[in-house]
Amino acid sequence: MNTLENLLVKKQSHICYITFSREQQLNALNTKTFEELSTVLDDIAADQDIWGVIVTGAGSKAFIAGADIKEFQSLDEKEGRLLATSGHGVMDRIYNFDKPVIAAINGFALGGGLELALACHMRVAAVSAKLGLPEVSLGLIPGYGGTQRLTDLVGRGKAMEMILSGNMITSEEALSWGMINHVTEVEDLLSKAEEILGHIFSRSKTSVKAAIRAINASISKEENGYEVEVAEFGKCFGQPDFTEGVSAFVEKRKPKF
Repeated sequence: MNTLENLLVKKQSHICYITFSREQQLNALNTKTFEELSTVLDDIAADQDIWGVIVTGAGSKAFIAGADIKEFQSLDEKEGRLLATSGHGVMDRIYNFDKPVIAAINGFALGGGLELALACHMRVAAVSAKLGLPEVSLGLIPGYGGTQRLTDLVGRGKAMEMILSGNMITSEEALSWGMINHVTEVEDLLSKAEEILGHIFSRSKTSVKAAIRAINASISKEENGYEVEVAEFGKCFGQPDFTEGVSAFVEKRKPKF
């Protein structure tokens, strides 16, 4: 992997930690960051020793406080569409990644930063974190999947309220809305994400991948989720993990996946 400017990557105990590291810019997303993230995801996908991913932000203030608006100033409509298409590509990659990805939201998650968190499979947030999609205050709307993924998670009414007002909400509010999975003290944030991955790592990796595909198909407009579930369920029967899992159950022991 080439030297990274905007991301810190650490691999430990089968987890890849990706830290957005533009602290002076509150970790705002820019073109270079997207390029680096795509490269890192390629590397993780190919690394059989990595079983899950935790994404977080450098410093104490921000997870990712939006996109780098300076890059937007000179864009016209065509360029704006290309920017959104590129952003969608990266977010879709995270959303459909076949290894679990958890966003550890340590501070402000705004605009494109919240959209990235929404693309992750799960979200854990610090008590002090604030979340929002303030694009309407800039004459924009969320362009990296936020209008769709937020609606999937919290419903049309709450999505309308949040996006049309542009207001931020607390992590506790986000938890009650169903936007995030857990709220912790900031010092416990990574350990909570690690705890979740630890439970997942004890299960069949082939089954985890199949479940991710089936769950994502449930809200896909291109796929029939029930049909995907049937197909993925069937594929499990041909896997070594199925043989081990059933044998362990019959023998009353823990499976060795």
